[in-house]
Order: sequence, then structure tokens, then C-alpha cells
Amino acid sequence: MDPAFALAIFALGLAFGSFLNVCIYRLPRDLSVVFPSSACPHCKQNIHFYDNIPVLSWLILRGRCRNCKTRITPRYLAVELLTAAIFLACYAHFGFTLSTVKYCIFGFLLLGLIFTDAETQLLPDKMTLPGLALGLVFSLFVPVNDFASQWLPGLVSLPVSSEFSWHFLSLVDAFLGAAAGAGFIYGAGAIYLRARGVEGMGFGDVKLMAMVGAFLGLKLTIFTLFTASIAGSFFGLWTVFVVWSKRTRRRMARQHESASEARRRAWESAVVALRRHQMPFGVFLGGMAMIAFFFGNQMLRWYWGLL
Repeated sequence: MDPAFALAIFALGLAFGSFLNVCIYRLPRDLSVVFPSSACPHCKQNIHFYDNIPVLSWLILRGRCRNCKTRITPRYLAVELLTAAIFLACYAHFGFTLSTVKYCIFGFLLLGLIFTDAETQLLPDKMTLPGLALGLVFSLFVPVNDFASQWLPGLVSLPVSSEFSWHFLSLVDAFLGAAAGAGFIYGAGAIYLRARGVEGMGFGDVKLMAMVGAFLGLKLTIFTLFTASIAGSFFGLWTVFVVWSKRTRRRMARQHESASEARRRAWESAVVALRRHQMPFGVFLGGMAMIAFFFGNQMLRWYWGLL
């Protein structure tokens, strides 16, 4: 990497991370991300430009508003640093290419959706739908090189130039990924609704996976779905275990139940709590998609090598 260019990429990531914080706060509230200018959510005072410098301002102010001293969530600092790290990682992984631009935009969108879903359990259309469109457009310039590109030329004779054929097949790959991602989540949600009588997947997750599929293609979309399901399952089990442990200790301390009785009743309570808990699955889908575009192909080659 060119150190000067890497530093510029990192600084650009910090700036985009600052804007992403605005999107995370405003989009779920149906507010404009352009007007009005940044202001403290508590005291409503406008934030001056010198208090809006990525990372540095948060550290100088020690995470508090200059006017009302209200605590500023560390999420602002984390998003800025993570966005800059993603931009730098894309440059290190893909070099000075159009792929770096593509995956910087993809990482920017994923990070915003992850934090928005974690905080509000919403996945705004103003991020997922433009992301879907951008993924399809980028497929015309950065090859997705997935199922259609690898198998269709051997099965179907395309009466077009090789240059046109490359763009066409890449676009088909993006469409296949989008359709598979959206279709799988929609189908899983429909099955859950019929079986349990409550909504298990929102349409936000469907649009998120359509966006992921458009950027990654069919193979890495399937990788994202399965690894996200595994990660979500482990998180659910860990949540049940933590709730069960805490409630067991509380029942033994407050109600003086025996250990076996406290564990049994606490387990019943923990299972009910899990059923009522709405897990932000978009966090796992977005996180695994981010891993997929950096390491998905290597992980799949490793997995197939074990078989």
C-alpha cells in the first residue's frame, strides 16, 4: 500500500463514518440527513464545526455535549473508526481498483444497517433499496463471477461479443444473488408466521438480503445466510443461558428455592423470554456479509477441502 494514499483513504472513511452516524440517527425517524445541520438531541443546540471533527471532537469533549454536558454515545466514535477501518481494509485487499470503491460503498451501507438494526430494529428503505440498485449497477463494471458466469457459457451459446457477454453474465449473477437472498428470507419468514402465528422476519431483512445478493452473487449470499443463521442461533442460546443463570441465582436468593427447583423454573422463564425477544437478525446478516466479501471464498475453499 502507498502510505500516503492509505492515510487519505482512512481520513475519507472517518468523514463518511461521521455522515453515517447522521444516517443511523435520522433515517429511522424519517428525518432528512441534510437539513437541518447537526444538533444535540438533548439541548437542541447546533453543533459547531470544531465540535464535529470525526473522533477528535469526541475525545476532546470526553464524550459529552459542550453545551448541556449530556453524554454522547460511544457509538459515534465506534462507527467513525469502523468505517475508516473498512475503507482501509478494502484498499489493502482489493488495491487501487474499482472493486475498492464498490466494497467501500457496500461496507458503508452494511455498517449503517447493522447499527440501525441494533438500536431500533429497523432497516431503512433509504439504505437497502439504493444499495440494491448500486449492487446491480456495479455488477456491470466489477465482475461478480458467480454461478451464471461459470456455468452458463458451457450450457448456452451466447450470440454476442465476449465483452457484452461478460457484463450480461455478471448482471445475471447479481440478479440471482438478490433473488436468492430475498427469497430465502421471505420464505423463512412465511414459514415461521404459519408455524408460530407471529412475524419472525421483517421485510427489512428481505430487502437487506436482496442488496447483499446484488453485491455478492449467489454463492456468497448462501454463505451469508447460513453463517448468519449459525451466529444468530449461538447468540440466542447464549442469551437463554445468561437469562437462565441470572434468574436461577435470583430465585435461590429471594425465594429460597432449592437449586434444582430454581433451575427448572428459571429455564421455563428463560424460554418464554426468548420467544418474546425480538432479535435484530439484520445485525448477523450484515456482519456475515461483511466477512463474506473479504474472506468468503477462502472460507468456502477451506470447507470444501475438508470434505
